[in-house]
Amino acid sequence: MITFDDFLKVELRVGRVIEAREFPEAKKPAFILHIDFGPEIGVRKSSAQITALYRAETLIGRLVVAVVNFPPKQIGPIMSECLVTGFHNENGEVALCVPDQEVPLGTRLL
Repeated sequence: MITFDDFLKVELRVGRVIEAREFPEAKKPAFILHIDFGPEIGVRKSSAQITALYRAETLIGRLVVAVVNFPPKQIGPIMSECLVTGFHNENGEVALCVPDQEVPLGTRLL
């Protein structure tokens, strides 16, 4: 079990995808996403293995939830700066974790 204080260490924030493109150098099919988390955090890059259920062009403008306080991680030729969250469906495909209403960019999940 973790404590509530442990949970609070993870910064889950809302961002808007402003750019999405295929990531052909990735070992598994993925997109490179540029996500705007608002003025406090800014724009961060992420590699997201969500190609089974999404097309790059349909991701632009969508809100996503991501962990923004992990250290950057080198993934092929890019440095991933946040971790986009999602859930595996019955086929093992990733469905994004998203707010069901508009909220300000950078809003923290609590």
